[in-house]
Amino acid sequence: MQSFDLDKTDVSKLKQAISGDNEQLKATLAEYHASEIAILFESLNSEDKERIINLLDVEIASEVIAEMHEESHPAELLLQLHPDKRTEIVEELDYDDATDIISQLDEHEQQEILEDLNEDDASSIRNLMSYDEETAGGLMNTDVIRINLNLFKKDAIDEIIRQSEAIEEFYTVYVVDDENVFKGIVSLKDIIKAKGNSKITEMINADVVYVKAETDQEEVAKLISQYNLTSIPVVDDEMKLLGLVTFDDVIDVLEDENTEDFLKISGVSEDEELSGNWIDAVKSRLPWLIINLATAFLASAVVRHYEFVTAQLTVLSAYMVIIAGMGGNAATQALAVTVRRISLYDLTDNQAYRAVLKEFTVGLINGAVTGLIVFGIAFFFDANPMLGLVIFLAMTGNLVIAGITGSSIPLVLKRVGIDPAIASSIIITTFTDVFGFLLLLGLASKLLL
Repeated sequence: MQSFDLDKTDVSKLKQAISGDNEQLKATLAEYHASEIAILFESLNSEDKERIINLLDVEIASEVIAEMHEESHPAELLLQLHPDKRTEIVEELDYDDATDIISQLDEHEQQEILEDLNEDDASSIRNLMSYDEETAGGLMNTDVIRINLNLFKKDAIDEIIRQSEAIEEFYTVYVVDDENVFKGIVSLKDIIKAKGNSKITEMINADVVYVKAETDQEEVAKLISQYNLTSIPVVDDEMKLLGLVTFDDVIDVLEDENTEDFLKISGVSEDEELSGNWIDAVKSRLPWLIINLATAFLASAVVRHYEFVTAQLTVLSAYMVIIAGMGGNAATQALAVTVRRISLYDLTDNQAYRAVLKEFTVGLINGAVTGLIVFGIAFFFDANPMLGLVIFLAMTGNLVIAGITGSSIPLVLKRVGIDPAIASSIIITTFTDVFGFLLLLGLASKLLL
């Protein structure tokens, strides 16, 4: 098996194999892990993907489709396959993976696939599709090792062996009562070490973290990360065990959430696919650019108001760019840290205050240091200490404003129920531009003219 560091050589090698016969292609595919094939699929057309899936064993083919990113459209690939092959692959998938993929299709296409499955598989997938995809219910897998708390050791081991035949791998044994009410967990080690006449009820660990089916996926990810869990049980309002969410699903959630936040901070809609075409990109980004254009006129209005200053002191034009750019960068740094802090923690009022105070202090120090540097440059090149003082004060003031706005605006937006990653960057850019120009030109009008 090769490493996961795939490059153009791997793509060329696979395409060359595709141009040959099936035996050559199968030999080449055998060199790659299922997840690597899924990555290589991003460079192939739909016909080549279908050919490869048909050549792979059902187990490997299902892994490849499960590993494919949503933007590579694994659901559409499934539809291209012969119904028999498609059914074999779907039945091989874990229920949560099958649900995620089938949910990407139109309703009539979903029914086309589900009708070919056996009754139990179709029912389980339909049940999972009823949950919001961004909740614990939408993430969970219903394949769970569950045993009754009244079983003796031998009976419990027999039951675990029986259930494990239908489950590829499991991390935890869940304990329920006669009504399927979740009671806790028990480790295989404890069961094996227990005396022969021991009951499961004597080994239960009832102090277990769990989530409700409607719990948001970000909260699920936080809990698994916080408590270093391999999986977390999902229950309903009556505490009946529904399934579990595993750490590998959480990794995907964290990746998606981080990508979403990064795109939002950059002024890109979360609906834009990273591999989408230019039309989708324009539709996604243009509205934000128009909003940004409107706010830019505020900064322009400040410059126009002080046009008499720039007319007499043309050197200020060069420093305006520096101060606005430094303010924007400082505000973006404070924004990124604050948005990340919000996504990881539920900040109390005191913590929010301390976060803003910290960014104020950072802005003050960074502004003073960079302001002194620019003061020295202005003094050296322009031989004007008052000009240097004006620039120093404007730089320091703008970086303080950048720190305050970069940290407080996302906190305010969060408080009023608006996603802080969506609108923050445009607002803080407006603040730093407007106040940067206002400080520089306002101070210049008072101290230099």
